[in-house]
Amino acid sequence: MKLDKRVVGLLAGILACALVWVVPLDGLAPISAAGQHCLALTLMTVVWWATGVAQPAYVSAVYLALLILTGTADTGTVFASWTKMQMWMVIGAYLIAAAVKDSGLGERIAYWFALKFVRGWTSLVVSIFALTFILSLLIPHPFPRAFMILAVMLVICDAAKMSRADKIKVGFLVFAAAAPGSMFFLTGDATLNPLVASYAADGCSFIQWFVYMSVPMLVATLCTLGLGLVLFRPETQMRIDFDEVRVKRAALGTVSTKEKRTVIWLVIAIALWLTESVTGLNIGFVTLLVGAVLALPVIGEVITPATWNSVPVNTLVFLTAAMGIGTVGEATGMNAWIASVVLPDSVPGNALVLALLIAGITVIIHMFMGSVMAVLGICVPAFIAFTTGSGVSDIAVAMMVFSAINIHYILPFHNLAILVGEGEDNAGYSSKEAVRMGTPLTAVVFVVVLVEAVWFHLLGLM
Repeated sequence: MKLDKRVVGLLAGILACALVWVVPLDGLAPISAAGQHCLALTLMTVVWWATGVAQPAYVSAVYLALLILTGTADTGTVFASWTKMQMWMVIGAYLIAAAVKDSGLGERIAYWFALKFVRGWTSLVVSIFALTFILSLLIPHPFPRAFMILAVMLVICDAAKMSRADKIKVGFLVFAAAAPGSMFFLTGDATLNPLVASYAADGCSFIQWFVYMSVPMLVATLCTLGLGLVLFRPETQMRIDFDEVRVKRAALGTVSTKEKRTVIWLVIAIALWLTESVTGLNIGFVTLLVGAVLALPVIGEVITPATWNSVPVNTLVFLTAAMGIGTVGEATGMNAWIASVVLPDSVPGNALVLALLIAGITVIIHMFMGSVMAVLGICVPAFIAFTTGSGVSDIAVAMMVFSAINIHYILPFHNLAILVGEGEDNAGYSSKEAVRMGTPLTAVVFVVVLVEAVWFHLLGLM
């Protein structure tokens, strides 16, 4: 009888937890009882995430509850993420994303851009990446942003009488652009970016994030764009009937009051994000405030009570667990133990060698685990513990690990954005397109991390 993968994963996770819980680990390196228990529960959780035992939030809930019930950590440590701005920024970002989408503002901007700049296949692909960058400042989550861009691009595809095969290529490139395009701004991915920013010892402002990531992500975006143009060529030359596209744009009507109010509050939000270092206003709570104000009468009325359904509880629980791995791991000594056992005895003196070490180990782990959150939760704390005292800042380490994970994929499950777009009911592509792009993109990962090492050195982070 063939065993279900989920059942195998469930049993494997429990077995791994039981073994690590009781096997003496002091022979490898000193570790506290709490640290060993944290390692056991974390390993079980990671195995369950990787094998899809249950929806990730359910696995996360089991992990959080067991940390407390077993006495591994107290509630203050386990749920420390809820006292930080990152969790509240996620909630506010989802509300803003819903406002931009539901008001029609995002679609209007996308149609305007497409009519102005798209003239053929190359400009179509370039427009996908440009829109991803522009809208990442307005819609703080990659999934609604990608599906909105996809909807506009499919209208252009229909106007060009494009073949199904070429539409599939366009669909894949929309989601391929989401990975590097979401990393330019702190608000580009309201789930992952704040998690990475939380590792900065003195905090990471909106401007600081952009300065740190701008050059590496420009390289990543250009490399991904170049691969897209080379690997995904159209079957026939594009000839677009722009009248069809204009009809779709005209159907939106004149700019509505909701769109105007959304624009006003977006301008206010962006202004406050950019001036955080001057005003001292916390970017997370600014995002939450703007998201909530969009529901108030007279000055808002863009979002409704039903909009709360767009704030996924499962994502918040998952994020709490992912951040909890780092927090509890540090408090119990698990992070330091992993670093001492798995990593070399000393930190390489050369920044480029250190970058390659970080990228190599991270990519290998990500290849098997798949989950970006899980790998972040394991690798970032371990590498931070490893580089402590070496003069390398925590945020530089976290960003290099993040870049290595988020740009890298071979199969769709390696990157959530690629996974979400897969399938006939979504963007139409399959794992074949992911493998085709992801294989050469693996080399790009190492290029980007090396660029980060040089860039971070110039900025004084390494």
